[in-house]
Amino acid sequence: MTLRTTASGTSLSRRRLLTTGAAALGGAAGASTLSSCALGGGSQEPLQFWQFYAPVDQQDPNLLAQSQWFLDRIAEWEAAGERPVEPVYIPGYTDPTNTRLTTAFASGNGPDIFLISPGDFLRYYNGGVLEDLTPYMDEEAIADFYPQALATRTVDGRIYGLPMEQEPLAIFYDVATFEEQGLSEADLPTTWEQMLELGRQMTGGERAGLVFETLPGYYQNFTFYPWLWQSGGDVIDTETQTPIFSGDAAVQALSLFQDAIATGAAPRTRPANGDIVSAMTGGYAAMWQGGIFDVAALAQNAPDYDYGIFSLPAPPGGETTTCLGGWAWCVNARGKDPEAAARFTVEVMGSMRQESIDAGVEWNGVAKGNIAARASVTEAIGDSGAFEDPILQQFRDEILPSGRAEPRFPPVIYKAVSNAIQSTMLGGADPVRQAEIAQDAIESYLETYEGGPLL
Repeated sequence: MTLRTTASGTSLSRRRLLTTGAAALGGAAGASTLSSCALGGGSQEPLQFWQFYAPVDQQDPNLLAQSQWFLDRIAEWEAAGERPVEPVYIPGYTDPTNTRLTTAFASGNGPDIFLISPGDFLRYYNGGVLEDLTPYMDEEAIADFYPQALATRTVDGRIYGLPMEQEPLAIFYDVATFEEQGLSEADLPTTWEQMLELGRQMTGGERAGLVFETLPGYYQNFTFYPWLWQSGGDVIDTETQTPIFSGDAAVQALSLFQDAIATGAAPRTRPANGDIVSAMTGGYAAMWQGGIFDVAALAQNAPDYDYGIFSLPAPPGGETTTCLGGWAWCVNARGKDPEAAARFTVEVMGSMRQESIDAGVEWNGVAKGNIAARASVTEAIGDSGAFEDPILQQFRDEILPSGRAEPRFPPVIYKAVSNAIQSTMLGGADPVRQAEIAQDAIESYLETYEGGPLL
């Protein structure tokens, strides 16, 4: 097998080929159409910033706080006399079936600034549309980012995205349900078997005992990776850049998701339309695999609700591991004004200016309640008292240290894993066979892959 990697994103060929709903970038033409984006209009035309936070027109206090954070950053930038920035709210931005962003780039009309998760990085890097942000940053600011947060946005020491946050996963649980079952903190599961048994025990009526993500997409893969890692496996061996998904670890992780559904420990669809606040507070879920991003939603919308979290249980011989997600700001290298867009991105997200650090504190410590991606922000949050919430402290002190960065896989690899999860979890297919099918698809793809290294 030949795996060819290059440092430059301008001549690379493949990214989002098989992701659900991404037909606009189908086949090997995906990267070439991304690379066709032309330079835009006049100097006074606002830079477009596509994201899923601002502006919002609703009453949810959590969403309003996050929206205002973006609007404030733009207002500060424009007040300094810089080129205007127009925030463009994209409904369903994180939905894998939403092709608006990919279609915009394919047609040469990609936004100037946009958000991507680690799982989507190589689509844009391999397409050659990511502006190199390294020249705009000081060495001190680069060193301020935690390595695991920046690594998935870096190729050959060059930075192509600035992370806003780190988002570890855990299991949320309803305290009242545990007490009804005569259980206490001492009974929190530490193994897969214990977790599934509690899930079955707590399932009844309209209540699901344990909730996993069931919809295919980058998020489901994100929630699956920790269970795979705990078993000692992976999708790609990072040293050799070769696939290793057909081993026992992948079979065990796929079997876990399958057994959760087959035994009735977990439902086939998430209750309350996937809204953890409504599900947990309404008595529709006893345990829920979620992330630190859910803490702010619960605090804002159900401040008196009594819940706890615990680390993802591990299989026999394994160690608890979580996955660290989070969104990053990226700049379109073929946008209207990449230089201005890069300066805006770096001033807000990657500068040692006090304003940049304060913005990180407000985002991670107040508006969203995440783990910061930068040491200076973490230190400032510690001084601010924003993490007085014991749940956030538990995420920071207990769960974060067991985290690994969310992988950045091209779409064929993502889709091969996603197909295996869906076929086994909801289709009842043989995990051994599905792991082999995924392995074969990944091996075949990597025979001709040209792009950034897989992490």
